[in-house]
Amino acid sequence: MQTFHRKTIYYDSREYPRWGRFYGAASEKGLCLLALPGERAESFFEKIITRFSPDLFIQHSGYFEALFYRLESYLQGREVRFQGKLDLAGTPFQLKVWEALQAIPYGETRGYGEIARAIGSPRAARAVGQANHNNPVPIVIPCHRVIGSQGGLVGFGGGLALKEKLLNLERKS
Repeated sequence: MQTFHRKTIYYDSREYPRWGRFYGAASEKGLCLLALPGERAESFFEKIITRFSPDLFIQHSGYFEALFYRLESYLQGREVRFQGKLDLAGTPFQLKVWEALQAIPYGETRGYGEIARAIGSPRAARAVGQANHNNPVPIVIPCHRVIGSQGGLVGFGGGLALKEKLLNLERKS
C-alpha cells in the first residue's frame, strides 16, 4: 500500500449504543479514516501509521463533533448528508469510484457493474470492488450501498452483518 505522508493526524472515537465504537482520523485537510465497530483500536492506529506515516498523533474530540453528531443521527435512522472536508488518499481510479459512491441516494443500492459503467470503465466491476474495499471512510462514502450483480450482499470491511444492518436501517427510514 502506498504511503501518503501527513504531518499531524487528529483522532477520536465515539461509542454508539447497539452499534459499537467508531474511530475517526483526520488531517488538517479533512477526514481521512473512519473505522467501523468491531475494528480494534490497535488496528486503527496501525492503519494510520501505514497509510499516513504521521509525525504526530493528537486526540482532539472537538475536531470530530460534527462527524459524530451526523453519525449518531444516521445510526438513529435519519437521512444524513455527511458534509465536511475529506482528505482521501488513493489512486485516480479509487477517487473516481469513491466520488461515484457518494452519488448513490440514501436507501438505494447499486451493483459493482453499475458503478463501473458510471465512471466510464464498464469492464472494471472487480476493480470497483477493490476500490470499495479500500474506502477509508465507510458510511461517509457509502460503499455499503454497493451490492452484487444478482442483488446479494457481498464484501464489506465491517462484515456482511453490519452491511445488512446499515441497509435495513436506510430502508426503514
